[in-house]
Amino acid sequence: MKLKCIAVDDEPLALDLVCKYIEQTSFLELIGKFSSAIEALSFINQHEVQLIFMDIQMPDLSGMELARVLDGKKNSDQTRIVFATAYHQFAIEGYKVDALDYLLKPFSYEDFLNAATKAYNYFERRKNTEARKEESGAKPLEYIFLKVEYQLVKVMLQDILYVEAYKDYVKVHLKSKSAPLLSLTSLKNMEELLPEDKFMRIHRSFIISLDNIDSVSKNSVHIGNHEISIGENYKEAFLDFMGRWMS
Repeated sequence: MKLKCIAVDDEPLALDLVCKYIEQTSFLELIGKFSSAIEALSFINQHEVQLIFMDIQMPDLSGMELARVLDGKKNSDQTRIVFATAYHQFAIEGYKVDALDYLLKPFSYEDFLNAATKAYNYFERRKNTEARKEESGAKPLEYIFLKVEYQLVKVMLQDILYVEAYKDYVKVHLKSKSAPLLSLTSLKNMEELLPEDKFMRIHRSFIISLDNIDSVSKNSVHIGNHEISIGENYKEAFLDFMGRWMS
């Protein structure tokens, strides 16, 4: 599998370096390079782009602004971003727009390759997940791994009650623990990670376990002692699920 990539940077030397790194990486294919985010957006709207290596501070439209535009698009998970910037203070901002990784300039080819490999693994997992869905009788996903502080923690799906957005993190509330797990990721990433037949986003700040719903009222869901509001933008999908469940 080769990932179709573009590079976006208003600094010619930085742009050329990223393009060179892409071209010497066997699993990446460079299909475009741009000195402006506006030019890149026009290209993305007309072509399949899986991975963007992009600077943040650019004139007219910044890399962060372009990332927010892409985040609002349908099937936005099909295009992922690796930021490459000289400003470390943008790292947390990168998590907010679900950037796959963050390269601090100047970076080596080894740093670049680590970020590219993370992207490759993401798309490989995505491909395998889609393949599993298509296979009849495929073994369902039973657990996930979450980065908690400095370790990866195995979490059984049946143990998850709900997931809550918390600043730049998520809180994963479990049956087996009184305190939630705090993981540096986004709710959108969790939504992509969790199987859609078992979990549903019902609010911009909450994903719930469908198996652990105790009761449903007009505008909220009750899981144990917790009452979680159903957001207006998610109500139609949730009511559709409830209608199918009750029929």
